[in-house]
Amino acid sequence: MKTAIIIPARYASTRLPGKPLLHINGQSMLERVVRLSRAAAQGLPDVSVVVATDDERIARHCVDIDVEYLMTPAESPSGTDRVAEALKQLTDKPDFILNMQGDAPLTPPDFLRAMMNAFMESPCDAVTPVTRLSWDQLDILRHNKLSTPFSGTTAVFNETNGQAFWFSKNIIPAIRKEDELRKLSDKSPVWRHIGLYGYAAKTLEQYIQLPETAFEKLEGLEQLRLLENGYNIRCVPVDFMGRANMSGIDSPEDLARAEALIAKHGELL
Repeated sequence: MKTAIIIPARYASTRLPGKPLLHINGQSMLERVVRLSRAAAQGLPDVSVVVATDDERIARHCVDIDVEYLMTPAESPSGTDRVAEALKQLTDKPDFILNMQGDAPLTPPDFLRAMMNAFMESPCDAVTPVTRLSWDQLDILRHNKLSTPFSGTTAVFNETNGQAFWFSKNIIPAIRKEDELRKLSDKSPVWRHIGLYGYAAKTLEQYIQLPETAFEKLEGLEQLRLLENGYNIRCVPVDFMGRANMSGIDSPEDLARAEALIAKHGELL
């Protein structure tokens, strides 16, 4: 199986311009993401790491950190579209494309490895990681949603084969007899979605041709476009195992938080 880990890296950002080039503890965000991607690919045959960008400053930085890059249109509406644009330029077409977020420098490499392994063992349309919340983590998520209701995405899926049923910005599933369940396990039945995606090449090519769907628009979740069009998404369980837990970086406050998490938990590599 040939795999391409493609990292979309856009310079323009309303809240944090030039963020792929901003430094976290002495390393640029993009360099951190490239290193994590390479660590995930280590020992696997036919895995390449490519940056998809729209800006010459990022392209020059790619040369400095010795990573392949492809120039993509500035007007690409999303990171997924940018990855698809890069796919068109690859002469040796991969079977599997992993969209590694360029603003997620605290992503454990084993999450990426788990996604690649899941697709390698049983190819499907798309794969995405999920992590099971403890009751304490679920309580925190519920509290956060009181002020930021669209923070945090949850998933319901077949826990035997990983087939995704749905994703939502609401907390799903609803939980009957919660007090009794809390006594049985420290783990809740709620899984939080982690916003990474891997696609079969054909699926990605078709995805960007599909119009935005009704539930995708309501929830603001791009993966619902696949589900609403009958594609199969496999959820891949992963575990932070006490490591820093943070989604994308979108503000100066997020940068400071990332540095604080690294100081507390240590570097991933």
